[in-house]
Amino acid sequence: MNRASPAPARAFSEHQFRDALAQFATGVTVIAARREDGRFVGFTANSFQSVSLDPPLVLWSLSRRSLSLPAFEAAERYSVNVLASTQSDLARRFSRPHIDRFEGVGYRLGWSQAPLIEDCVAWIECSRHARHRAGDHVVFIGNVETCARGAGQGLVFHEHRYATTRPL
Repeated sequence: MNRASPAPARAFSEHQFRDALAQFATGVTVIAARREDGRFVGFTANSFQSVSLDPPLVLWSLSRRSLSLPAFEAAERYSVNVLASTQSDLARRFSRPHIDRFEGVGYRLGWSQAPLIEDCVAWIECSRHARHRAGDHVVFIGNVETCARGAGQGLVFHEHRYATTRPL
């Protein structure tokens, strides 16, 4: 009988891992939902990506320590707001704890009854497909029910800061 070898000790720190990941530029989104009490919940996420074209699926993740986690676990629907390069202030706002993140933010309600933030470069509305615990996060997979494209360039997160894109 073969025994599995023990996993090697990590040869890197959490800081080194974060710095390595920071070299991968990502888009910036605000994920939003309506809570059971009717109030809105939302947060800045760069963990968003497409999963499948047929059927159309997307995923994003949220820390298991997030105060928003129970609301998103209960939500049947949510919106993904892809931020424009001019919306870095919104990205920072939706990263702050213990504030009404939607106060003073322009939005409309879509099919999901979750906020669709004004002036974004894209909006995607989803119904819950699956949810998986993965380490210190929960990964959410959504069925894309509606989507639309706005104008402008998307906001980017790279090397621990917000940036814009320029075509080569």
